[in-house]
Formats: sequence, structure tokens, C-alpha cells
Amino acid sequence: MTGKTVVITGGTSGIGQVAAETLAGMGARIVLVARDKARGEATMARLRAKGPHAEHDIHYADLSRISEMKRVGQGIAASEPRIDVLINNAGALFNRRAVTEDGLELTFATNHVAYFVLTQLLRDRLTASAPARIVSTSSYAHKGAKLNFEDLQAKDGYSGFRAYGRSKLCNILFTRELARQLANTGVTANCLHPGFVATRFGDQSGSGFGTRVFQLFKTFAISPEKGAETLVYLASSDAPAAVTGAYFYKCREAATSPEAQDDQVARRLWQETAKITGL
Repeated sequence: MTGKTVVITGGTSGIGQVAAETLAGMGARIVLVARDKARGEATMARLRAKGPHAEHDIHYADLSRISEMKRVGQGIAASEPRIDVLINNAGALFNRRAVTEDGLELTFATNHVAYFVLTQLLRDRLTASAPARIVSTSSYAHKGAKLNFEDLQAKDGYSGFRAYGRSKLCNILFTRELARQLANTGVTANCLHPGFVATRFGDQSGSGFGTRVFQLFKTFAISPEKGAETLVYLASSDAPAAVTGAYFYKCREAATSPEAQDDQVARRLWQETAKITGL
């Protein structure tokens, strides 16, 4: 990875932090997108220790707000002469329905729309840097989820886990359509299930029975180091270099749900998200 630039969201904790530090140790220059300045500075210090010869950088933004997504995307595109890998990894689960300033349900905005906006704004830079890769963190939680285009913002009968599952289905459908659009450009797009990982994920999801169950499940979870393995593999290994539009688990291609394989739904989701974001 020496000489390569990797842009990563959600890189200040959990599997994103492990992946960023691992890739820095392999020689990559890391460009973080973070929200919390304290965690951001702490991660930057670790990156400098892992990869002291690279000029790592960080941008701060709230990835639930379209204006912030656009600002940081435009800023990175303007400041980076090349981008070899984009890792869309930031995500969250919220037990109670909340709406952003853009009128979007918070899970949908953070877990899906942010992937879309940042990728679109960095797309030209990635294409110009080809061969390049786009890696997006999805989840096994997509299985059983279905999209209702009449209620993308989950106004009817909100459930935090159901909203999260739908957002992870969106990640796979987004990857599928993105790969189709990027065919023959030298840029690949893949996504992954990292496994159920013991991280900060879910700690700020709110109170209630669901949160307590989630915390209990974490006692059986794998480590962030183990969970980051597929993320690092897709960003750096030669093996998946020619693969695009796929879903990986444990560094191997894996099966998705039938809903995640529907190209018509993938295209409609793309069109709806484009309308929402103006991109």
C-alpha cells in the first residue's frame, strides 16, 4: 500500500480504526473523515506512529447532514490529487426514530445517504486514479430486510433493528448499482459483512430493551481486529482486484438475500437517493 491514499469514514473507532491503522502500517496514507475531534486526534497520533512517513490527514463532518457530507466530499476532492481506495464504513443504530435537518430518518441518512454522497463527490478522483477501489461496510443484518419506497424514512412502525437492516440492504444495492455504472473504468466496488464485532457500535443507540439485548450479545462478539480483516483484505489484497459488485464475509464472496440481488430495486434506490441529495 506504499504510496496509496485511502479515504475512510468511521475510522476513529472499531473496525474502521483497526483497518486505518493496519493500512497505515502497510504504507498507505490515510485520510480520515471523523465527527469527534478528541477521537480524531487520538487516531491521528496512532496513524503517525504506524506510518510515520505518510502525511495522514483528517476532515471533520457530521455525516447525517447532507450539507456536511457535501462539504467534506468537495474538500477531499479538492485537496487530494489521487485517491486509491474509498472505504465507506461509518454507521450507527438508533432505537428511537429521529429525523435530520434534511427530513431524513437518521439511520437512512447516516448509513446509506452518506455512502452515496461521499462516493459521488469522490468518483471522478477515483476514476482518474484507477485502478482504484470502493469498499462499503454492510452487514448480515440485511437478510430479511425489504425496502418500501413509499416509506423510505420509516415513518410507519419504526424499529431500530429493522431500520438498521434496511440501511445495510441499501449498502449492498448501492454497491451493486455502483459496480454496474463503474464497469470498464478500472474502479471496483464491493461490500462486506465484518461479523458481529465488539466495538462502540450501538452504545449511543438510546435506552430500552433493545439496547440491553445488544450489549448482552456483545459478550459473544469477535474482536475489532478480527472484524477488520475483510475490510483490509478488500482494500489491499491482490486477490479481489478484479472482482466488483460482490458481498464478502471472512475474505470470501458470500451469498446475499434475494432482495439484495434485485437490479431494478438497486436502480430505483439510486434514483431516489439522487433526488434526495441533488447528486
